[in-house]
Amino acid sequence: MRYSQERAMQGISPKNILLRHELKPKKLLGQSFLNDHRVLRGIIQAADLSPRDVVLEVGPGLGVLTLELAKIAKKVVSVEKDPEMVHILKESLKNKKNVKIIEGDILKTKLVLPKNYKIVANIPYYITSPLLRMFLERTEGKAKLFVLMVQKEVAQRICAKPPQMSMLAVSVQFYAKPEIVSYVSKACFWPQPKVDSAVLRITPYAPKPSINPKAFFEVVRAGFKQPRKQLGSNLAKGLLIQREKIEETLLKNGISPKQRAESLSVADWERLAKTL
Repeated sequence: MRYSQERAMQGISPKNILLRHELKPKKLLGQSFLNDHRVLRGIIQAADLSPRDVVLEVGPGLGVLTLELAKIAKKVVSVEKDPEMVHILKESLKNKKNVKIIEGDILKTKLVLPKNYKIVANIPYYITSPLLRMFLERTEGKAKLFVLMVQKEVAQRICAKPPQMSMLAVSVQFYAKPEIVSYVSKACFWPQPKVDSAVLRITPYAPKPSINPKAFFEVVRAGFKQPRKQLGSNLAKGLLIQREKIEETLLKNGISPKQRAESLSVADWERLAKTL
């Protein structure tokens, strides 16, 4: 019987699909394939798709999520780094006229996308931070929504509040509102990873930041340079400003020089950066 992606969705496991093609998952590319239809439905629901939407998918792998996206969205652009996966995708999705498969590294591939596209993906976990940074910092062609499967601990770090903030949390929350939609057991993947996952929904803020991002992150990076040290010391060394002036500025903003960077909210950093 001829193999098709529709049959894959009806019960053929990722393991059997790869065996059919005499392939194995590549650890270097972080390949671990989602194998739970309930989780797929949760991702689609979180993305709130309509027939008007254009979706960018990163790391489609065997195309199981791609197929579900294509059933609703106007167009799906899937970027896959592994040429062997690209071969499978192009064969199994060749009848889906609204799907475009691009072979390439998403961090190096130049894409032309319409306004208000959505990014929906079960991404390779090792590119989570650079991917978010690249797409959130864009001045042109910004995504209006991200729905991503990421490592559970990373999702929790991104959504953290004071006093558990990190550089990653500040970097995302400066541009957008992140929220964890659901947690996903490692048993829902093949091969099974060592960690659980989470479906993360990130909604970028419509207005532009009220402060220049370059100036903002110069102050934030200085504050987090040695996270376990006091803020006054970090900022004085990192910004090359006298300790007395730094302490005076912190106190004016209601921040103790003895606090640590993890205790500050994004709003605290914004006020501090504007003052400095």
